[in-house]
Amino acid sequence: MFSYDVAVAEQYPSIRAGVMLAGGLTNGPSSPELQAEYREAQKAAIARLQETAIADLPSIAAWRRAFTRFGAKPTQYRNAAESLQRRLEKQGEIPSISTLVDLGNLVSIRYALPVAIFDRAKFADAITVRIATGDEPFADLGSSESVHPEPGEVIFVDGNGVVCARRWCWRQSADSAVSPATTEVMVVIEGHHESAREDIQSAMDDLRELLARYQPGCEIESFALPE
Repeated sequence: MFSYDVAVAEQYPSIRAGVMLAGGLTNGPSSPELQAEYREAQKAAIARLQETAIADLPSIAAWRRAFTRFGAKPTQYRNAAESLQRRLEKQGEIPSISTLVDLGNLVSIRYALPVAIFDRAKFADAITVRIATGDEPFADLGSSESVHPEPGEVIFVDGNGVVCARRWCWRQSADSAVSPATTEVMVVIEGHHESAREDIQSAMDDLRELLARYQPGCEIESFALPE
């Protein structure tokens, strides 16, 4: 369902991931209870940023090094976790979007880790993280036209070679994003820093508990990479 190409695994031996498959979901507006917990998580993250600069967070610093390695300037292309942290720092809040998006963002800001949520009905077979050739199609959010990744950047591709995410965890495709019709998802949480495995496991446990609380009756299975 999710794997790293040999070249990626060899070039980035520090990568760690948690993968969760969840079904029986509904993706309507977040409940008042979830919105309240989301706001509290944002306040806690803002308080942390008053003590530690974003660039000094170990998870963010490690992602910056990874981006630099495949040629993406990390101050131009922010990894997904850093983008959320910066929105909080500059704007003071991240508005509610939907239950699944809010849950992913909540966990991301708590742990300063990128949390990608893919609609399982929108990608073919499985997702592989590999090096781009530059020929793969990618549909950006809010755009009706396909573009192509830069050769050499790290991408997520499905079984048909369609890009689900560019520059590793910089931008997810419109094709794979959740919608109000989403009922099954694959969640990927990744990190490169020294305590990544432990932090990802904590984030996965947190997400599992949140899903059980706000999506009662959902079915969940998860695994870690590398095994």
